[in-house]
Amino acid sequence: MNYSTKTILCVDDDIDDFTMLQEALNGIEASHHIISANDGVHALELLEHMKLKGQLPCLIVLDINMPRMDGKQTLTTIQSDASFCSIPLVLFSTSSSSLDKSFSLLKQVELITKPLNVKTLQAIATKLLHYCNDHLIAEALDFKDDLLVQE
Repeated sequence: MNYSTKTILCVDDDIDDFTMLQEALNGIEASHHIISANDGVHALELLEHMKLKGQLPCLIVLDINMPRMDGKQTLTTIQSDASFCSIPLVLFSTSSSSLDKSFSLLKQVELITKPLNVKTLQAIATKLLHYCNDHLIAEALDFKDDLLVQE
């Protein structure tokens, strides 16, 4: 599966939170294409569409508390799908509950609490871009290894 060049899927029902994260990400590295889904159902629909095009995101940033399908259900669905389970995923939520922390540990994903100030948001955006870039490098290395095996 080919990963879209620096595409990040942000799943959040709060348009203000999405906009702030998008601005922070673009302020650090504008070459990333950031798409949004307003809940888990919409995110899964987008992922299926992207899969058909052969271009999956390099990172999924997922809120926990959303309507229709919350972040926990969405994460579980993504991790159980062979087409999507290798995409790095970060939970990004206002929640700091011990249950959500335990869930993130169980699912082996990072839980980042949404910050209250711009400086912290910029530091988080930098970290998220590292997840995406690291994944793109790993994909390129895997592709190169596949070519070597074919020769």
